[in-house]
Amino acid sequence: MTYQHILAESHGDVRVLTLNRPDRLNAAPPALFDELREALGDLGGARAVLIAGAGRAFCSGADVAGGALGGDNPGEATHAALTDHYNPTIAALFDLAVPVVSAVRGPAAGIGCSLALAADFCVASDTAYFLQAFVNIGLIPDGGATWMLPRLIGRARATEMMLLGERVPAAKALDWGMIHKVVADDALDAEALALATRLAAGPTRAIGLMRRALGRALESDYASALAAEADAQRQARGSADSHEGGIAFLEKRKPVFTGR
Repeated sequence: MTYQHILAESHGDVRVLTLNRPDRLNAAPPALFDELREALGDLGGARAVLIAGAGRAFCSGADVAGGALGGDNPGEATHAALTDHYNPTIAALFDLAVPVVSAVRGPAAGIGCSLALAADFCVASDTAYFLQAFVNIGLIPDGGATWMLPRLIGRARATEMMLLGERVPAAKALDWGMIHKVVADDALDAEALALATRLAAGPTRAIGLMRRALGRALESDYASALAAEADAQRQARGSADSHEGGIAFLEKRKPVFTGR
């Protein structure tokens, strides 16, 4: 499949999706998120996803220059763009049955920040920063940021990030627990791909069930979480990877998971 705004390529069992508008710091028009969602729905058997940005930025936010978020009624246009394009893509990423890694260098701002942090693991270059600058233009964070950030870093820090609209450098994001790892800029691509490759070699069905359980756990009571775990464990226990894991444990060797 050929896309206009992203690149999609496979590295072994990892599907690498790259935002490809480097001249615009990968500012994302609605069509870019549509392409990303389409690519997430056609992984070709990949067992992990890596999302990155071409050039010196991950994503500088929504691209408002094309008029998609303006017009005679900018409020309605923005609502439609979020409802029909941006939000469904974030939701598709959240519901994916395979693990996701994001590789961030330079800005991850606005909807780009939400996209980066929607991954299971965010690996950042030492040039990276995360920004919710909506307050500076009289708007509110979107792309799930108001749900995501308090859960990642707590209400006080999320409030600081949103209401002050200041950059959070990679080192500070790591200290806050917002991201997984910070690496040198020239090591970012290799580090992120190595992590995605490691995840792709894991028990894919069990990892998908873990993602679902983690997503639901913060919205359920303890008893419901216990019941959901038991149900997911029943599904995981019936997988070929679970059988392989048990045999490998008994044979004192490293398991070879196939994603089934």
